[in-house]
Amino acid sequence: MADLETVNVHRRGHAATIELNRPETMNAWNRQFGVDLLAAVQDVAADDDVRAVCLTGAGRAFSSGADLKDLSAREDVTANGRPDVYKVLTERYHPIITGIRTMPKPVLAAVNGPAVGIGLSLALAADLIVARESAYFLLAFVNIGLVPDGGSSLFVPERVGLARATEMAMLGERVPAPKAADWGLINRAVPDEAFDDEVAALLDRLAEGATASYAGTKRQLNAWLFERMDAQLELEAQVQREAAGSDDFLEGVAAFAQKRQARFSGR
Repeated sequence: MADLETVNVHRRGHAATIELNRPETMNAWNRQFGVDLLAAVQDVAADDDVRAVCLTGAGRAFSSGADLKDLSAREDVTANGRPDVYKVLTERYHPIITGIRTMPKPVLAAVNGPAVGIGLSLALAADLIVARESAYFLLAFVNIGLVPDGGSSLFVPERVGLARATEMAMLGERVPAPKAADWGLINRAVPDEAFDDEVAALLDRLAEGATASYAGTKRQLNAWLFERMDAQLELEAQVQREAAGSDDFLEGVAAFAQKRQARFSGR
């Protein structure tokens, strides 16, 4: 595949690791990142020699979520000058999430640091999630006046139940990796010093395992838990478009840029 600007793909045996590579922004999602990540996901999904896939981040984060500076890109704005989040989600982000969930091979998220917003959604799209104990998970959307997207309004309650999902979505507080493991949001929280070895061993085990069995199991679980995923993604994009048109969103972004507490009006 062509060289990618913001994502690295490493191969070892029958395993492929997709490394998010914008460490200077804590692997925040911008336009090029979305293009590159989709290309990488599609490439490993189509490669029959790849039997297991790992998602991880370069530097100190898994992903800090959407790059708010990128939301102002002129080609992705609505007629009234607001960010066209519906277009970004449906054309750029949803194919990544559905590609991970539907590829007929296991996907392991190796969460090396914070997984925030759409970065959390990306991790939750994987089949198995292993995190460093120092990592945390954050549905940060509410902190800038937005709503969960990227599938997190489906993935989070399916994993932790309605009460905890509501808490994460409405309070916008960090969930440390050990608590996330206790809740069932992720599979394992691993001491930082043992993380790399744990990930490598698990990825090798998956790559050397019963590929057809993994694919069949994934089909079954998708049919049971995620059959309504496409409809939920569409609903998320519609509600996010409404939220991005609010005064609260403008205030949330301004407060984030100015590193101050947002003063929401409810409008």
